Amino acid sequence: MRYLIILSLLLLASCAHTTRVENTPASTTDSVSTLRSMLVGSFSSAEQAASDPDYRDIRLHMVPCWTDRNDGPWIYVEQAMSTAMDKPYRQRVYRLSKLADRLYQSQIYELSDTPEGALKFAGEWSKPAPLATITPADLKPKDGCEVILKYDPATGHFKGGTVSSNCETHFRGAAYASSEINMGPALLVSWDRGFDAAGKQVWGAEKGGYRFVKQP
Repeated sequence: MRYLIILSLLLLASCAHTTRVENTPASTTDSVSTLRSMLVGSFSSAEQAASDPDYRDIRLHMVPCWTDRNDGPWIYVEQAMSTAMDKPYRQRVYRLSKLADRLYQSQIYELSDTPEGALKFAGEWSKPAPLATITPADLKPKDGCEVILKYDPATGHFKGGTVSSNCETHFRGAAYASSEINMGPALLVSWDRGFDAAGKQVWGAEKGGYRFVKQP
């Protein structure tokens, strides 16, 4: 029943707002391995930033971690301005799982209670064994911020986001945050926004999501 409720919410959200992404031929399969392979890699929004001054040049790195565990996949995520790669403004760990046919979940974890505390892990994405000095027990779960993704076999994309206003935050005066994701083999469109208690947007891109092109 929980999964049916989540799926219904996602279908309603997709009717209210659809992120535009070029379709690609369905060349993938409905599996956690496919989702993992699309996420893992280095991404850049440089192309979008060059054509629209409302967007910044952001670099996004996602790499597997704790690959010897059987309760994953686990992915370390690091996001930074291209001009400050040594000072990432977002560091997360994702844990992927399959909920039902064509329906997936990415649980979100923080490395520390504070951004400053997480900075000691900056650059872990480039190491042979990221986060080798800690375990999942050291992470801080972001309850309510899970990302639910539905696989579309017609396009080979995973689409979805956070559910309702469940992802609480106090960042920059927001009461909750939302994330919308539309991901294909070579392009990840991610729209992260913060809203106050009245539902007014207080941070994040206003015109649409960031377009992260996967790098060779």
